[in-house]
Amino acid sequence: MHFIHKILIALILGITTYFCTNPFAPELDEKLGNESSFISDQKEIEGVFQNFQYAYTFEDTLIYGALLAPDYIFIYRDYDLGVDVSWGRDEEMKVTNGLFSNAQRLDLIWNNIVTMTDDSTNIIRSFNLTITFNPTDIIFIDGRVNLLLAKDEKKKWIIKKWIDESNF
Repeated sequence: MHFIHKILIALILGITTYFCTNPFAPELDEKLGNESSFISDQKEIEGVFQNFQYAYTFEDTLIYGALLAPDYIFIYRDYDLGVDVSWGRDEEMKVTNGLFSNAQRLDLIWNNIVTMTDDSTNIIRSFNLTITFNPTDIIFIDGRVNLLLAKDEKKKWIIKKWIDESNF
């Protein structure tokens, strides 16, 4: 009787293990394809904007850095001084990393494309950005980006120049 008892327990444990799933190690959903991906391959122009939004939402400097050309330049207007200020890719990554590190939440919404050249290399697009540093320190920015885009050696669209046309 003792032997049958052991077999019965082993059988119950085996069936229980077979039909139970570990909630901390769910199976990989094979049905998810590229259409469901949050990150674009940037083969299309919209993929640049999709990855930009993803990078801001998830504060991901790796994805953000992949958007920028090696010779990237950023230009904005300093209204207090009345001059245009610019910097390159390295400074852009430092500034963006600082933003990502200090913000609790970033919500970026891309609006309509205002203008676009026939070859899609220059796009002006409006956006809304909400930066939440803490519940009592929230900044709302409505503006436009003026982007010069190019294809890299892998035929991916990247940003060569960003002229910020916001009034912030």
